[in-house]
Amino acid sequence: MKTTAIICAFNEETTIKNVVTTVSDYFFHEVIVINDGSTDKTDEIIRKTTGLHNLKYISLPENKGKGYAMATGIENATGEIIVFIDADLSNLTEEHFSQLISPVFYKKADMVLGQANETLINYDLNPFKSFTGERTLLKKDVLPIVDKMKHSRFGVETLINLYYQSEGKIVKYIMLEGLNHPTKFDKTNTPQAMKEFVQEGHQIALTAFKNFDLITKTIKNTISKNVNL
Repeated sequence: MKTTAIICAFNEETTIKNVVTTVSDYFFHEVIVINDGSTDKTDEIIRKTTGLHNLKYISLPENKGKGYAMATGIENATGEIIVFIDADLSNLTEEHFSQLISPVFYKKADMVLGQANETLINYDLNPFKSFTGERTLLKKDVLPIVDKMKHSRFGVETLINLYYQSEGKIVKYIMLEGLNHPTKFDKTNTPQAMKEFVQEGHQIALTAFKNFDLITKTIKNTISKNVNL
């Protein structure tokens, strides 16, 4: 099965080159980079890497949001397996890629969610681990919600998670040891980080509200399964 890595970037000039070159060195059949209207030097840096044999670069003229960027990557992907990689990571290794891809490739899971960094919250109980940007899935499984993804902005992970739950898909969570993913407080000042958290929280809540039918379907499926046991 062909694999496509998708990297969505917005103002990631300090890390984008290393992420793109590291991902391109792996055995992905193609690497798609979506520049979501960055205003820093992200575009300039990516264009210097376009000579990589498996790289496809798409630059959006203005910021459309994470959901739109991810959907654009899916629409342009030729691989059956899609791996999303955040643009602000460090310490990426081949082992991380293998951990993300193998369960889907060998049909042990429909989607894999990889968590970077240990936190103060116990990993098994961490309520935020499903919002990770490192995820692998089959293109055919996510195509039905691509149009919805375009309008979900930062609520895109919530949309995907709700959809997979409603369809009874198998989701596997893994810890990507050694991978570093900076927090908003690492990347900007405290007031700006808090502002972004509020905006993203609103987008997540709005996405959940707009897709309440998926929540209802999941509940009905769970009740039906328990009744049949």
